[in-house]
Amino acid sequence: MITHIVMWSFKNEASEDIKQQNIQKFADMLNALPACIQEIKYFEVGVKNSSSPQDSMDVVLISKFSSWSDLKAYAIHPEHQKVVAFAKEVIQERAVTDYES
Repeated sequence: MITHIVMWSFKNEASEDIKQQNIQKFADMLNALPACIQEIKYFEVGVKNSSSPQDSMDVVLISKFSSWSDLKAYAIHPEHQKVVAFAKEVIQERAVTDYES
């Protein structure tokens, strides 16, 4: 099983409301992916719900795939690429790790 973990921090916009709207739209886009990408075996999206300055990431994704080729199929899937395009507009920082268990 391949586990794919990604964390994102969002750009600070002119107002906190815009940042929160971007976070919600991004989370909604992510949550729509399992319905259209059959390679996904497990998918969990978490959105930060604290205002602690120690929390540097706003959204986390934990997903699982049967193989490295399934993870690659997910990465290049057109619906995933739409999420990537939106992320490029609103994301400040991204951290990712993949491992096999």
